[in-house]
Amino acid sequence: MAIFAVLYTYAEAQAAGRDEHRPAHRAWLNDLVDQGTVLTSGPYPDGSGALILVRADDLTAAQTLFAQDPFAKHDLLHEARIVEWKPTMGAFVD
Repeated sequence: MAIFAVLYTYAEAQAAGRDEHRPAHRAWLNDLVDQGTVLTSGPYPDGSGALILVRADDLTAAQTLFAQDPFAKHDLLHEARIVEWKPTMGAFVD
């Protein structure tokens, strides 16, 4: 299974909606952490977005999965970019 970096970019205009839906977003992510699908997740300290590392079979599977994020369902992301990531050392190396 491959690892993908999910890079979210936030826009200020959508901040109130993200605040409203953050509990559902985090519950959704926590379920994926419990399943071993999400490896780690967190926002950027400047509030501009977030990074999520996730295991998926392929890019299509990762895209399908992240279309279910409450932030995505409520159109609260300025941009979502998903790229395969190949760690070569450290905690996420197989």
